Amino acid sequence: MLNMVFLTNSWLTSFNQPGLCIIMAILLHYFLLAAFTWMCLESVHFYLALVKVFNVYVPKYILKCCVAGWGIPAVVITLVLIINKDFYGNGSLSESHPYTNFCWIQDNTVFYISVVAYFFLIFLMNTAMFITVLLQIHSVKTRTQKTSRFWKQ
Repeated sequence: MLNMVFLTNSWLTSFNQPGLCIIMAILLHYFLLAAFTWMCLESVHFYLALVKVFNVYVPKYILKCCVAGWGIPAVVITLVLIINKDFYGNGSLSESHPYTNFCWIQDNTVFYISVVAYFFLIFLMNTAMFITVLLQIHSVKTRTQKTSRFWKQ
């Protein structure tokens, strides 16, 4: 959906409908944040599968993942809309971006907080999960090598 909204965004912007542009900007923002959130959930699943291998039963795991994957971005979008719906719009209508024909977030502060900071938090969490998984794999490898040396002796 992110790709579809991105590819149709500039075409739908050419209709010069402010409401349509706001909807496209909201959808683009939502699906971008959803993609980041699902990326984070994949790293959590990776952690559970490789580090917490046994005794990891989570009741209604898929439902919880879906609520987080689709709900957290919805909360962010709702907060931005509650603050001011005019944060979304067509960049060509502003004097600071006279040649853009794309519906997106118009305020730099909102962009840096709701996209860049969001991505940075996801990236930090993914990096932490990745390092934890690597350390776990390394410790398993070390234990296996020690055990095989013991049996060879």
